[in-house]
Amino acid sequence: MSEEIEGTIRKFALQNAVFFKGKANPKAVVGKILGGCPELRPRAAEITPLIEQIVEEVNSMGLEAQTKALQEMDASLLVKEKKERKYELPDLQNVDGKVTMRIAPGPSGPLHIGHTRVSVLNDEYVKRYGGDLILRFEDTNPEKIDPDAYDMIPEDLDWLGVKCTKTYIQSERFQIYYDYTRRLIEQGNAYVCTCDGDRWRELKEKKTACPCRDLPVETQLERYDGFMEGKYSDGEAVVVVKTDIAHPNPAVRDFVALRLVSHPHPRTGSKYIAYPMMNLSVAIDDHEMGMTHVIRGKDHLNNTFRQEYVFGYFGWKKPEYYHYGLVNIPDTVLKTSIIKQNIADGEYTGWDDVRTGTVRAMRRRGIRPEAIRRYWVESGIKPVDIQFSWDNLYGMNRDVIDDVSNRYFFVDSPVRYDIDGVDRIVGKAPLHPDHPERGSREYLLEDPRTVFLSKEDSSMFSEAKKIRLKDLCNLEYSLPARYIGDDVSILKTGVRAVQWVGRDSVAAEILMPDGTVSKGLAEKSVMAEKSETVQLERIGFARIECRNEKGVRFVFAHR
Repeated sequence: MSEEIEGTIRKFALQNAVFFKGKANPKAVVGKILGGCPELRPRAAEITPLIEQIVEEVNSMGLEAQTKALQEMDASLLVKEKKERKYELPDLQNVDGKVTMRIAPGPSGPLHIGHTRVSVLNDEYVKRYGGDLILRFEDTNPEKIDPDAYDMIPEDLDWLGVKCTKTYIQSERFQIYYDYTRRLIEQGNAYVCTCDGDRWRELKEKKTACPCRDLPVETQLERYDGFMEGKYSDGEAVVVVKTDIAHPNPAVRDFVALRLVSHPHPRTGSKYIAYPMMNLSVAIDDHEMGMTHVIRGKDHLNNTFRQEYVFGYFGWKKPEYYHYGLVNIPDTVLKTSIIKQNIADGEYTGWDDVRTGTVRAMRRRGIRPEAIRRYWVESGIKPVDIQFSWDNLYGMNRDVIDDVSNRYFFVDSPVRYDIDGVDRIVGKAPLHPDHPERGSREYLLEDPRTVFLSKEDSSMFSEAKKIRLKDLCNLEYSLPARYIGDDVSILKTGVRAVQWVGRDSVAAEILMPDGTVSKGLAEKSVMAEKSETVQLERIGFARIECRNEKGVRFVFAHR
């Protein structure tokens, strides 16, 4: 067999090994060779055993040696060819030109990862068809409003790349809701109920109308005027929209449209006492704002049925409704009331505390909006319930940041080792294995030759008696440690390679997702890094949060 063919096999075996954590797959290499060199296919029976032999040799080298060998043979093969799978949402039904869609958060705090689903889906469709994406603050529950949310939510949407063309605030639209409510009463499609709330619900469960339901319109209007003028106290009266009192779904039977609330509103104070319920205000706003398509979770399905009655009473054209399945997001705090209380108690540092699932926490950790967008596009708008996978999101984020994240060493709880047996040690490591053009981290140890290992690796070193300092040299355990060359083939004997830093390292800490902080040392060269994210070898991806004369602070993203 010619040297040229053996060289080609070795190159592709090394490439496959480097791409798959040091273990080349002989079948994959056979496919690569025969696919790329059609002239060799007639000799497949002869070549396959040679490929298997070379793959076995390559797999015995260790990842570091494989990478170095491939770089020397053909550095271009270190760059992965990324095949992007394209995911698209299904077309919307009955699109006549441009669309009008909406995002309608309650301003109780900033957005969390769950809110990003409806934001991304609506934004994707408006970008596809053109039209308006409306941001509507549904702030008709004055007891659950954080005034800062009116600013935080648009900031979160902007970071996500969600572009809203118009903004409305429901607390500025109360008179519109009042006027429509009066019209519903005049039509005989709404009534003012003064029954005990529990009694009203009990009757409704039995498909029975309460005594107030069929009072004359004139009486209803007198009651409505009194309702608006404050003649009733909180809980003494509500305005109800009629549906079908015998509807087979109890949730669809008559629903409350207006209630009395004496609690002041953060924006309007005590100007209003009559507060619209969401099924009234949402139906009216969806019509007034020209909504063509509405996407929301299937937990709103009963609300859709209720709101369709309002559309029917006024003869309005209904939007096209889509209800996606529910999503369970495990292992994170999402509820804004809990986060807010923990901030007030000093347990959380703020809305971007990494223990929460807020968009601000995602941003702080280095989770990119492109990854979040891809996650929800791939999830789609099907009505099937799903379990949110943090691992899948991290995998998508890895696809986004891996290419721009240079590699550095960090050692936790550092232990010092001086080195004897050599006067000078020189080494280098690529900033990024797929981008040799970015250059390398250059290492020079002399007088004194000092390194720091993590506490864990130091314990392993004392037991194993030999280690390899990654991209530098091999050491034998003693105090001081003894230099025993730089031959990477030592890895074949089971010696482990560890990350390390020299005396010129800088103080560093990593804020972990559980709120703990890992303190240690990092390579000094990270202080000049231009990218926001890096990969700390053997630890994971992290975002550089700050750098100053005291050192560097990372926020851990994921492995």
